[in-house]
Amino acid sequence: MMQVLALETSTEYCSVAIYQNGDIQSRSELAGQRHSELLLEMIAQVMNEAGLKLSQLDGIAFGAGPGSFTGVRIACGVAQGLALGTDLPVLGVCTLQAVANAAGHNKVIAAIDARMNEVYFAVYQMQASQIQSGQIQSGENKPYEWTTVCEPVLSLPHSTPDVVGSGWFGAGSGFSAHGAALRARYGAQLTGVDATIISQASAIAQLAAPLFAAGQGQDAALALPLYLRDKVALKISERP
Repeated sequence: MMQVLALETSTEYCSVAIYQNGDIQSRSELAGQRHSELLLEMIAQVMNEAGLKLSQLDGIAFGAGPGSFTGVRIACGVAQGLALGTDLPVLGVCTLQAVANAAGHNKVIAAIDARMNEVYFAVYQMQASQIQSGQIQSGENKPYEWTTVCEPVLSLPHSTPDVVGSGWFGAGSGFSAHGAALRARYGAQLTGVDATIISQASAIAQLAAPLFAAGQGQDAALALPLYLRDKVALKISERP
């Protein structure tokens, strides 16, 4: 049985999930800036509800970013600390892929508001074998496999990368903050948009479980957040 703990603190939400052979138990709370206060207690609660000890896990996954600069460091640091103490492998999962995984569609343009008038952007498509077999259904806990069509980038909304073809679904807060620009970019290529989708630990767990099962977990010391920008705030002279 594959058992994975997943942590996600890259947005204003703090979430924790346990993946147990396809079943997921999770907690999510609007944290604001209180992720570091809430995370360890939430981990203890979810682990207790699942009847698990850290030593029984196969690995610990975390939302690696992009996202809140402080948030992604919190999840990474806690995952490292827990894994080092129990000699468990870790995996960082891209938050944009977690957004795509939660969208319930097989072709997803994921965009997260990056502040400073920019978006974090990536494009994913589900493997053809899963589409043909009818496996994809919104809300299911199956570990879908995704092909990355466009690697994660930081971009101005009006100059995001070109996407080929139609039938794409837009997901993520970028479509709320910069919906007009993104719709102008992709127009009829989009079948719909859900700007409310955020990266949550449940999606991180779904994506990480098959990777741990395939032996792709890393040594805790090698775990790193995914940063797409070094600059985290505008100068006063740059603000609108």
